[in-house]
Order: sequence, then C-alpha cells, then structure tokens
Amino acid sequence: MAALACERVWVDRARFNDAECKYYESLSKMDGIATLAASPVSSDAMDRIATLEKENNDLRKIVEDLKSLCLESQKRITVLEENIAGKSNGSVATAPVVIAAIAKKADADDDDDGVDLFASDSEDESAEAARIREERLAAYAAKKSKKPALIAKSSLVLDVKPWDDETDLKLMEVEIRKITTDGLLWGASKFVPVAFGIKKLSISCVVEDDKVSIDWLTEEIEKQEDYVQSVDVAAFNKI
Repeated sequence: MAALACERVWVDRARFNDAECKYYESLSKMDGIATLAASPVSSDAMDRIATLEKENNDLRKIVEDLKSLCLESQKRITVLEENIAGKSNGSVATAPVVIAAIAKKADADDDDDGVDLFASDSEDESAEAARIREERLAAYAAKKSKKPALIAKSSLVLDVKPWDDETDLKLMEVEIRKITTDGLLWGASKFVPVAFGIKKLSISCVVEDDKVSIDWLTEEIEKQEDYVQSVDVAAFNKI
C-alpha cells in the first residue's frame, strides 16, 4: 500500500490518455504515408512530369544557343574594332602624303596663273564660233530693245474749290477737263459739300510721271481764275 501511495499513474490519468491518443494518431499517419508510397502514380501525373522534363530540356537548349550566339557576336565586334583601328592608323600614315600632293597641285595652279583661260578669237576660237556668238548677241540685244519699258504712273484726286456758292461748278469742270496733254487722263468727279452751301469739285486723274508734273497740272487749273480759288491734292498713289 505504501508503494501504491507513491505512484501517480492514476492521479495523472488524463495526461496519460492524451499521450496514448497522440501515439496512435502518429501510427495512423505513418500507415497513410506507407500506403501512399506503395500506391502506383497515376498516368496524368506521369504525363505532366514528362512534359515538364521536356520543356526543361528545351529551355536549356535555347540558353545554350543564346550563349553561343553572344560569343560569336563578341568575336565579330572584336574583329571589326581591329579593322577600324587598322584603317585609322593607315589614314593617319597617309595624311602627310595627301597633304604633299595637295600642296604640289596648288603650286602647279600658281604656275598656271599667267595662262589666259579666256583666249581671244584669233587664238583659240574659230571664225564660225565667233560668227555664231555675234549673231546670238545681236538677237539678244534686239529682243531686249523690243521689250516695252515700264511706265511710271500716278493716280491723283484733286479738290478744286470755287470762290463762292454762286460759281457754276459744272462749267468749272468743263473748263478743267479742257486741259489736255500727252500722259494725262481725266477720271470720275463729284461735288462735295464744304460749308455754308458751298461745294467743291473732287476730280480724279491718272498722269505719267515722266510727262506730266503735278505742279504744272495744279497751275493750269488755277489759271481758271473766274471759277477756281484753290487746288489741293487730296490723294496720291503710285500705279
């Protein structure tokens, strides 16, 4: 009895029960793993494994090809760089020769400065060539002489003021239009009110600058002393 009193088995029964359950659970898991290992692999899984292995091999081959291509490209670049460097050295070496040739040609050109490249007809030009040249020059001169010269013209608007409101503007206009000369062309006219019932004559004309002077034209109009008090240029434009 004293020995049994020292034992704690029954006192911690719940603890021992939990340990026993965990033990049997671990045994069941080991049995499941053994069963799974013993069971055959399905055909789908095998097919997928085979596909993955094939893809892995293909990728490995592509990587090897790319590596080879990179190495080949590096070799070609090295060869091109060597060729360019060789050509550059050759150009530098031949530069003095080229410069010397250019200097020699320049000296030869200096020696030829005394040569008359445009020799006279008696030296290098035949009589037939001289005749053709003279004919062409004559034809050009004749064509140029026939071209009409540009005539400078001006467009004017003149304001002609009468003495008073009793002045006959229509008769004044008739007298003004009697002024004629080569290079003068009268245009339209109108009567414009000024003030206090007085109107002025606004008349346009076109004159050739080389033939008709504006001062001369205004003086001729002002000679009509019975009608005209003053003449002003209201507008002036080159044509």
